[in-house]
Amino acid sequence: MSDFPTTARVVIIGGGVVGTSTLYHLAKAGWTDCVLLEKNELTAGSTWHAAGNCPSFSTSWAIMNMQRYSLSLYKGLADEVDYPMNYHVTGSVRLGHSRERMQEFERARGMGRYQGLDLEMMDLNDIKDRYPFIETHDLAGGLWDPDDGDIDPAQLTQALAKGARQMGARIERFCPATGVSKDGDEWIVHTDTGDIRCEKVVNAAGYYAQRVGEWFKPYGGRTVPMVTMSHQYFLTDEIPEIAAWTAENGRKVPLLRDVDSSYYLRQDKNGLNLGPYERNCRAHWVTPEDPMPEDFSFQLYPDDLERLEWYIEDAMARVPLLGSQGVNRVINGPIPYAPDGLPLIGPMPGVKNAYEACVFTFGITQGGGAGKVAAEWIIHGETEWDMWAVDPRRYTDYTDQDYCHAKAVETYGHEYAMHFPHHTWPAGRDKKLSPVDSKLRELGAVMGAYNGWERANWFAKPGDDTSEESTQTWDRNGPWAARVKEEVEAVRDGVGVLDLPGFSQFNLSGEGAAEYLRGKIAGALPKVGRMNLAYFPDSRGRILTEMSILRHAEDFFTLITAASAQWHDRDLLAHDLPDGLSLTDHSTEYSTLIVTGPKSRALFEALGTEADLSAPWLTIQAAKVAGQDCALARVSFAGELGWEIHADNATMPALYDAVLGASAKPFGMFALNSMRMEKGYRAWKGDLSTDYTLLEGGLERFIRFDKPQDFPGKAALLSEKQKGSKKAFVTLIVDAGDADAPYMSTIWNGDEVVGETTSGDWGYRINKSIALGMIRADLARPGTELEVEIYGERRPATVQEDQPLWDPENKRIRA
Repeated sequence: MSDFPTTARVVIIGGGVVGTSTLYHLAKAGWTDCVLLEKNELTAGSTWHAAGNCPSFSTSWAIMNMQRYSLSLYKGLADEVDYPMNYHVTGSVRLGHSRERMQEFERARGMGRYQGLDLEMMDLNDIKDRYPFIETHDLAGGLWDPDDGDIDPAQLTQALAKGARQMGARIERFCPATGVSKDGDEWIVHTDTGDIRCEKVVNAAGYYAQRVGEWFKPYGGRTVPMVTMSHQYFLTDEIPEIAAWTAENGRKVPLLRDVDSSYYLRQDKNGLNLGPYERNCRAHWVTPEDPMPEDFSFQLYPDDLERLEWYIEDAMARVPLLGSQGVNRVINGPIPYAPDGLPLIGPMPGVKNAYEACVFTFGITQGGGAGKVAAEWIIHGETEWDMWAVDPRRYTDYTDQDYCHAKAVETYGHEYAMHFPHHTWPAGRDKKLSPVDSKLRELGAVMGAYNGWERANWFAKPGDDTSEESTQTWDRNGPWAARVKEEVEAVRDGVGVLDLPGFSQFNLSGEGAAEYLRGKIAGALPKVGRMNLAYFPDSRGRILTEMSILRHAEDFFTLITAASAQWHDRDLLAHDLPDGLSLTDHSTEYSTLIVTGPKSRALFEALGTEADLSAPWLTIQAAKVAGQDCALARVSFAGELGWEIHADNATMPALYDAVLGASAKPFGMFALNSMRMEKGYRAWKGDLSTDYTLLEGGLERFIRFDKPQDFPGKAALLSEKQKGSKKAFVTLIVDAGDADAPYMSTIWNGDEVVGETTSGDWGYRINKSIALGMIRADLARPGTELEVEIYGERRPATVQEDQPLWDPENKRIRA
């Protein structure tokens, strides 16, 4: 092929809806020197057989943003590129069987309203009016999504491809990529037709993404965390009543989702399309007896309707017309699943200038937004919205294939599940255990997983209900509440200990390390022997991450950050690391105990601690505790007098036993979250995200505008400081009723939406419900009366002084 492209700025591997959308959005941004490679025909993977449903509904802020953008794009795409598309905006009815489900709908409705979506709550009469063929006697209500509908996946993909070609991008069909290699900073993508040299490469290979991902392992990559599931739906013969209703009303019936029974039911021509997400689901290509074929283009699995029997019967009881005609066709095709069911969009972990836009479970409705997000990552290295929910780096080294299989089966079988605030999912657990894990469980610990690490959420006593069922509530009070209160009071009045494995810990050293960090962070570095908080902005001054910086020598630092930030922050630190500097990851080698409370100093003295216990807040020192070598950092996320003990894993059991033996009460993550809220301490990817600038986040005290280093976002922050921020971070006391404010609850001033919460919890030391959030800057005055929408109820809230609610002068922490 004489005109085969041998160079490009970007090569995209995979020609499904997401690959073509990424190409389209790159071209739209002016990056037309880009090539998409498809091994077969466009749509040959999971796109061609997709049902094509297009909901805007989600309980994830990031996913809702992405889907909202997609549907807006699709409405005008056919005209823009002059390509006909079957896109039916029918609206949809989601059915709720319980109070809890209706509360979830209210939460989504509030988020949707904030994003400009007109979701509506429905009573039984509303449901019957919208969908006359339904039985409603056992329902609690429903949710109406007017923007929902269905689109032809192949036509959508071809329209995006046509648009990309019109702008100058290239698509090479029947041209499989066979591997990649590197030449300096450039990638070489290999095909049987020839090699393409490029700056950046994108894995958009759908259910082949894991196979493509293996090519990047020699360059720092990892196995893509995913499993391919079998998803079935079937189409009925024509149903006369449906045909008559459509003819009379000039439109299709709305899409129906019975999320508690776990299926969707959609009109297809004049029949119905039923698609369940069954609990007894099946993964494919996970055993040697069922190997992944070299090419599965336009192929399907054999029908297996027996798996769907319960769901079919339930759907026929709900819509009796479904059973009036026979099955016309069964589609049983591969659909990729990441462990949490959300896609991978963003930088490929550990690999420079490589990106992922793959593993889409709902690729049709997310495809437009995914292409936008992927193009932003590629062009700018950052995105308009915070997209941590789909960032590939949210998974680290615990996601082996057994984990991915267990979680994919669990997630598929609970596709429409509610994600309650105190609930933990049981599959794929115990991947990383603390050195004192067995001791914690002996003490009654009820565990949760944090970046694969098992940590105690709370400590149960004999007779406490620790069942999964007990956590399936949005309400604050459950079996944990009394125990969390006791744990907080023990820290408040005496001394508590929290085992905290999995902190992300990096050592940075070498001549120039200090100067390198000064160019990365907005603020100042600590002096030798001390520690401080530092914030890393992006080019727009938004909050990329927060790290604790411990300074051991002029150019030797330990940087500690959230467990879940491990690969995100590793890549941030390593991105442009100068030659001569050393960056090493010690996250799995060391563990941490938080020992905190007014009697913590006395505890260390009783243990014969060899350290200066009078050293002030934010000092660090080598020490011996109970005869064990460790490091002590004078800091406490609980907001009390306290220290963090950092030690290698082998030392930790002796240290934990010694601290318990000195009468420290064990406490868990639920108690810690309550206490950090009372201090106004921000949590990463909740209160601290790229949705907000450092100034909006109330972090000006961590910015040094007068330092000579031109840190990222400095000009943007200076401009914002001069003009004034549009939003401001606030602490609210909420008359919250039975439930605390979840993430992204809408904040109202009268009938006007003025902000959103970023986290909420009960403060056991102040005996009040607390929300942290962002509001319009002119309202961020102490005493301002607002309302926070909590599961559909507007609850009174009052803006507090810009200081901690507990111990506002920090006398206790500095004692």
